[in-house]
Amino acid sequence: MQVIDVASVPLKEIPHIREGVFRSRKLLTGTEGSPGNFALQLVTTPETYYSPRHRHNFDQVRYQIEGDFDFAADGKMKPETIAYFPEGTHYGPQTSKQKSLTLVLQFGGASGSGYISTEQYARAATALAGTGSFEKGVYTRTDKDGGKINQDAYEAVWEQVNGRRLVYPKQRYASPVFMEPAAFCWLPLAQHPGVSSKLLGVFSECEIRIALYQLQPGASLPLRDNAIYFVDNGSGRAEGHGYEKYTTLYLPAGESGTVTAQTESVLLQLGLPQLD
Repeated sequence: MQVIDVASVPLKEIPHIREGVFRSRKLLTGTEGSPGNFALQLVTTPETYYSPRHRHNFDQVRYQIEGDFDFAADGKMKPETIAYFPEGTHYGPQTSKQKSLTLVLQFGGASGSGYISTEQYARAATALAGTGSFEKGVYTRTDKDGGKINQDAYEAVWEQVNGRRLVYPKQRYASPVFMEPAAFCWLPLAQHPGVSSKLLGVFSECEIRIALYQLQPGASLPLRDNAIYFVDNGSGRAEGHGYEKYTTLYLPAGESGTVTAQTESVLLQLGLPQLD
């Protein structure tokens, strides 16, 4: 089990192809080039953020910690809102009128399209900036006849990385799924005294699992493999390591681990897709 202390991860300022500059802590990354590649980041976004309506060929889960994000007709993410953005599904436009803090997990989904790494993304965006420009989430270049060609910014970056046209997966969901955990009930786990859970959803045929676990002081919980756990509150021990608020725990496929709470703890489980 990998244990990541948020304070040990540097906060970096990252120019973005949408609009505005992010400040981000890169908590976890997967294996570049693999269908199951992923990136988990704790992102601070400025008040000026804007992203046009668009879609991806990868899946995304967002947990809103501070501030609001408005996704127009799709809904608004407020503090504690969790949302699943499926591959192939349009969403947005996305705006924010206040500084926000968001946990963002992006990962290759059921289509097998994968997810490009931050390093691939940065190299491609730099190369594209030499032949066009990015503005408000759109990449614009000039064709041989002097005409303007507009393209979604991420789509242009993906095609630069992969050297082929991006074909979007079929739409499994009509819209993103917004979840309000406060409306769910805590259900005690009989086999684990002092532990309760809220199962928020299981998505796609690859069983992407989103759940919350609450542990009373002294309670223990075995963790599932192929999953990420983000400590929303509390402190305790995880296989010999201490955890506290905003600690991230990662169990790759085939690994096991247990957490034991010292103070009341709430953990967000993000179960990665079963791509096998």
